[in-house]
Amino acid sequence: MRAGRIVDVREPRFAVGDGYAVYRGPVGDSSVHRHAAFQVAIGAEVSMVDGSGTTHRGGVLVVPPMVRHRLLATSDLVTFFVEPHCAFADRLRERCGEGIAVVPELADLCEADIPVRASATLDPRLVAALEAVEDRGVTVPDLAARVGLSPQRLRALAREQVGMPVTRWRVWVGLRRAAEALWAGQSPAEAAATAGFADQAHLTRRMREMLGLTPAAVPRARS
Repeated sequence: MRAGRIVDVREPRFAVGDGYAVYRGPVGDSSVHRHAAFQVAIGAEVSMVDGSGTTHRGGVLVVPPMVRHRLLATSDLVTFFVEPHCAFADRLRERCGEGIAVVPELADLCEADIPVRASATLDPRLVAALEAVEDRGVTVPDLAARVGLSPQRLRALAREQVGMPVTRWRVWVGLRRAAEALWAGQSPAEAAATAGFADQAHLTRRMREMLGLTPAAVPRARS
């Protein structure tokens, strides 16, 4: 999905492409949370509070996976969620370190700038396993067998190279499906079922934990 630059879009918009998701529109204050993807937040001035209570401000803030933070309200934000096993994440790893970073050179980032390629720095077996999580119901031992690793080695690679367990990535993939379903007009209960969560309460807990939002806060497409 390559829709070109999004900086002139005025209506709230949500899209999922190869290796990323992107939203443009207003956001309210979030609760403290940790994404499983890189977040690139672009606006006139973006404000975030990290896990230690320090406030970060800038036109572009980048948050690495699993870094605790809280996004403050803004009326117009472009936010990309870049999957850690895609090629563009290699660039973010080089630039951003382990905490929230101000990265003004990404102010004009658009969907076409995110190449449809896998990471060149991560172990290709880990990349293949993370991609295979898209298949619902596949277990960690199944994933490990598909890529020629033991379950223990796959778990270790995930923690070493992307800083999270494979099971955490599975939850993120489900949240991405749920966000697509909510944007398409499904109710929270329907979106929970679509994305494979036990029920609406389960989806709400996971979304608050990993996005700092509830399903009710995800805008829907306008008819």
